[in-house]
Amino acid sequence: MSMIAPIAVALTVGLMGWAYQALKPPPPKICGSADGPPVTSPRIKLSDGRHLAYREAGVPKEEAKYKILVIHGFDSSKDMNLPAPQELIEELKIYFLFFDRAGYGDSDPNPARSVKSEAYDVQELADKLQIGSKFYVIGISMGAYPVYSCLKYIPHRLAGASLVVPFVHYWWPCLPANLSSEAFDRLLAQDQWSFRVAHYTPWLFYWWMTQKWFPSLSIVAGNMAIFSQSDLEILKKWSEAPIVGQEKIRQQGVHESLDRDIMVSYGKWEFDPMDLVNPFPDNEGSVHIWQGYEDRIIPFQVNRYLSEKLPWIHYHEVPDAGHLLIFESKNCEAVLRALLHR
Repeated sequence: MSMIAPIAVALTVGLMGWAYQALKPPPPKICGSADGPPVTSPRIKLSDGRHLAYREAGVPKEEAKYKILVIHGFDSSKDMNLPAPQELIEELKIYFLFFDRAGYGDSDPNPARSVKSEAYDVQELADKLQIGSKFYVIGISMGAYPVYSCLKYIPHRLAGASLVVPFVHYWWPCLPANLSSEAFDRLLAQDQWSFRVAHYTPWLFYWWMTQKWFPSLSIVAGNMAIFSQSDLEILKKWSEAPIVGQEKIRQQGVHESLDRDIMVSYGKWEFDPMDLVNPFPDNEGSVHIWQGYEDRIIPFQVNRYLSEKLPWIHYHEVPDAGHLLIFESKNCEAVLRALLHR
């Protein structure tokens, strides 16, 4: 009996030590730090000391008639290849501003990142680069929740907004229980569990994404079943001509880029989409949702419902398109022309 207590204590301490290591993510490798990757992109310094990396494209901003901030999605970056026709860019005089969201690419992580902080990152970037009092935003997939944030917190800065194959939060209070359940049930089981962990126990998410007992997020695991036929065709083209800069997406650590993106987006929001007010009551601008009917990642039923309840949002459902809708040139042009009323 005298040996049982010390053994129990040793086992408990050992278990606690293992749990601590399993739950604690490694520190990020900050760009420009001694053990981090070099800074290879232009960056601005935010008021809280963080840096945001950016990339400019299109016509020079001094000559531009339209200035658009493009917000990348999950496991992507400012180096995405948006296939806007060059003739259209020159015809409409479009300036594009791409940036790495916090923790991605060359942008510093933000441990205090929230849905709200995304909007203020956008605003401060726009101000630092002096693109004007109003600008357009396009958010793609997971990059759409920062657009919802802009519509909530900085609507006065927007000239227009497009949410392309936008992220949906299955725990938004505005969604009828049967709709959210049906949409959620369409997801692969491994994605259902990943989103549940992110929503209910975010402190477990790092462990969930690194454990080997159960399959975690399908898109990270490379499960191609989540892509439609049109998506697969686009992915094939990408594989034949890899996008420059893609190797930098996770360079500061998976936790501060991918994991935190999921935890923030599926965490508790301070508002619901139904709390949003039309930022353009006099039709001086417009808000759009673009949804692929064949999208296997984002269920069209939820975005269709939101646009019905918020009739000031213009809903576009593309019959033969999947999740990579905007990466087809004709669809990209349609998104731009609708946003700019051209």
